[in-house]
Amino acid sequence: MTFEPEQLGQSRNDLAQTLRELRKRAGLTGDRLARRCNMSQSQISKFETGKKTPKLVDVERILRALDAPAEIMAEVTALARIANTEWQDKRSSWRRGMEKRQTELASLEREATELRYFLPAMITGLLATPDYVRASLTHTPGDSSKTMARKLERQAVLYDTSKAFTFVLTEQAARWAIVPAPAMALQIDRLISLSHLPNLRIGVIPVGTVMTRGPMNTFTVYDNRLATVENFTGRMVFRDSRDVSEYLAVFSSFEQHACFRDEARALLQQWANDYR
Repeated sequence: MTFEPEQLGQSRNDLAQTLRELRKRAGLTGDRLARRCNMSQSQISKFETGKKTPKLVDVERILRALDAPAEIMAEVTALARIANTEWQDKRSSWRRGMEKRQTELASLEREATELRYFLPAMITGLLATPDYVRASLTHTPGDSSKTMARKLERQAVLYDTSKAFTFVLTEQAARWAIVPAPAMALQIDRLISLSHLPNLRIGVIPVGTVMTRGPMNTFTVYDNRLATVENFTGRMVFRDSRDVSEYLAVFSSFEQHACFRDEARALLQQWANDYR
């Protein structure tokens, strides 16, 4: 399935209208359809008016209740997948103020209890030293002081023992020098220090590890409900359970090839020493 980012907002309205038209074409009231689907009438109404976006499993239940033909099933489920995906443009974040993005991330971190981060290229702000954070914001237009402050404030969540964090980094991510060598040594030392927190696991995948899947994107999975995937121009947010499950499976495959605990610390120490 391919789509353009601008489709994502319109797709929610398209999905609502399509579900409403299919129900009417089948000659069913909202109440009768709701009974067939074992849903409430108000839930069907919210789906059809766009007040609530149905999950893919909800759409499939509705389509089966309507006896929709296979080609309609394929078309509408594809639309549902798009409707459950959000595109967040980086330039829009810049216009709103990047510190607002930090507030949104803090909210996601506050609500989640199990957080998984795959980092193929750079160290995430939660694990970063102030020097590293400052350097990572070099290409952000405007005054980045508020964004930096919010990034550093967010790090307090790591010490919340009601949450479990797993970070999997490639060797490139750990060693990519966005700051001078002495600062990189301190940054890697911080990874070693944080790895001793009881609720935090830091895994590293050394260069030369044989894996058939390439490290294509930075992504984060919040519990089993939401995944965010980043690229140069923005990020996509996946809320459909099947998409989230796919990212959980990808994360698990990387996690199984990573070194943790003392083995990871020994590698990190070696890489830190290379910068000294």
